[in-house]
Amino acid sequence: MHKDELLELHDQMVTIMEYFSDLDGVDSGLFDQYQELDVTPNDVHKSKSEHKHAVFVLGNALANAMSEDEFSDAGRVGKRMKELAEDAEQKL
Repeated sequence: MHKDELLELHDQMVTIMEYFSDLDGVDSGLFDQYQELDVTPNDVHKSKSEHKHAVFVLGNALANAMSEDEFSDAGRVGKRMKELAEDAEQKL
């Protein structure tokens, strides 16, 4: 995936995050780990690796927001996103 495509994906995922953040019943701290990264889709000067890591961290949080438990489809996606985020973090 090219960096511009990754930035577009990152931007779309942030839009979804904002939707979930506005819902009642969603844990307010769910997106804290992503926000602590301080990497937004507008930070075009940041590396592709940093954006990739942010996308995986955000993907994990979004999957957790949608999951019923760790064994649901979204729960399994969240677990995989967490693994990918950890791998991407090691490559920073």
